[in-house]
Amino acid sequence: MQYKDTWTVHFTRQAEKQYEKLKRNGSKPSILDVINLLLVELKLEGPYRSNWPGYGLLEKREFHCHLKKGNPTYVACWKLTDKNSKKIEVYYVGTHENAPY
Repeated sequence: MQYKDTWTVHFTRQAEKQYEKLKRNGSKPSILDVINLLLVELKLEGPYRSNWPGYGLLEKREFHCHLKKGNPTYVACWKLTDKNSKKIEVYYVGTHENAPY
């Protein structure tokens, strides 16, 4: 079996705090499960996640997607910090109302 190189994914300090504040809200799947799935996909497949709802380019090398629709809608924002070294930085996870775009 052949493994491809994985990407390095990390949170900014602010995004890490946002992630920690999110609690399981009883939905199936919970928002934390959905965020963790996105992180796994980013690590294995890279920053281009067109299979996620609401996925879009914010600026050059910056992306976002919807994690959970409804009220509230949750989103994640990340950027490609170094394509050659395969580094991705998640800089926001939280509600759409507070998203930095």
